[in-house]
Amino acid sequence: MSAPEPRTLASRFIILLLCLAVVLSTLAFGAVQSWALGFFQLGAGLVAILWAVDAWRTRRLRLSRNLLQLPLAGLFVVGLVQLLPFGDATATGGLTNAPTGTLTLDPYATRFVLLQLGSLIIYFCAALVYTDSPGRLRLLVRVVTIFGFLLALFGMFQYFTNPSQIYWFRQPKFALPFGPFINRHHFAAYMELTLALPLGLLVSGAIDVERRLLYIFAIVIMSAALVLTASRGGIVSLGAEVLFIAAIAGLVRRKKEKGESDEGEAAQSRVRAALVRVGIGFALVVALLAGAVWLGGEESLARLFGTVSADDPTSGRVQFWKGTWGVIKERPLLGAGLGAFSVAYTRHDVLNGATRLEQAHNDYLQILSDAGIVGGALGLFFILMLFRYGFSRFDSPDKFRRGVAAGALAGCFAVLVHSFFEFSLHMTSNALLFLLLAALATLNGRVEEPNTKRGSRRRRRTRTASSAQPGDGEAPAA
Repeated sequence: MSAPEPRTLASRFIILLLCLAVVLSTLAFGAVQSWALGFFQLGAGLVAILWAVDAWRTRRLRLSRNLLQLPLAGLFVVGLVQLLPFGDATATGGLTNAPTGTLTLDPYATRFVLLQLGSLIIYFCAALVYTDSPGRLRLLVRVVTIFGFLLALFGMFQYFTNPSQIYWFRQPKFALPFGPFINRHHFAAYMELTLALPLGLLVSGAIDVERRLLYIFAIVIMSAALVLTASRGGIVSLGAEVLFIAAIAGLVRRKKEKGESDEGEAAQSRVRAALVRVGIGFALVVALLAGAVWLGGEESLARLFGTVSADDPTSGRVQFWKGTWGVIKERPLLGAGLGAFSVAYTRHDVLNGATRLEQAHNDYLQILSDAGIVGGALGLFFILMLFRYGFSRFDSPDKFRRGVAAGALAGCFAVLVHSFFEFSLHMTSNALLFLLLAALATLNGRVEEPNTKRGSRRRRRTRTASSAQPGDGEAPAA
């Protein structure tokens, strides 16, 4: 067995900065404003410096071989190419009339997005490298779970006391806030991510009996806060998340019960268990909807089931998507530029400028409009690799590891469903938490408990063959 990885003070501070970034970026209105993004990028710079210090102390640069890093790096390269002076010199960028001469229609916005994307990549890569033990895995899971629970309580308290203001002093314009988010749909997406980890741990059987009620209570509170946002996409995604967990529960807890020697009997038992889990999932969704009506009255779900009116933002999504499709057809290969959607959309606005549209309200259409077919292919590769590696972690002998993988995949799945209706992944805080869950779902055997059944033998084989497994482990840079 190879020697354990050396621990340095710098590596501990990297984990601390990662936890702080998750919490503070959320509390700072989702870290979408310039001042919040500045602090976020400063934190990423500190992580990079500490990474270099750790390399100097250990005499090697630790890097991950996880293939999820490649599409993110590829998207960053696409943004750099879009800034090259190969575009139409008659195009206009931003609010000026000066010709851009670049492939992107808004060079300033593209540079801004590249800074944001670069910071997210640093945090993501650091999570893959320095979440290298069961203790650090448990720490990150607890931080996300506890913070999500406290955030849900805060959001519900604010909802019942002063629902139109954030922190009881900021009044957003043309938006309905919830918690620290200006847009309640983004809060709903954040809850989808935070409640997924405790849900996965419960399904895997990794929670002791005496603590299960606490986890169930936390899940109920986070789910109730999500439902109170009255976000259509959020509630649909919550249902998809619960059903996803129910569907994969058999994979997470794949074990032959004692006394079930007959394969047919075992198969029938698994089918019955799967049906029971799906039924429980539907019952949980119904119970959450009923609880939201009880807590917030019929108004809390009026928008969910009510008739779409002319002033309802949802009624304009089809129009938004038609205009976005026009952008895609005009610039199919590399898109209009990262962050340049609002400029590119004006030429294809079917409402003739009645509203200023900053986002497409569909992340899949927007990645095609911003980065073209190349960006769409990179996004598809990321999703495929995420679920491929995540499902492979269900074979771990460590229940906690399996539960984290299941919960993290469920959270990512829910947000991917939500992305058909919203642009939650354009929020810095949501994107960071999404990438953190993607890292937790795909981490290799370093984070498994060494004393699990078959653990020592499995870990010995994994360490020996880690260099031959795609997407796993880390390697020193030459």
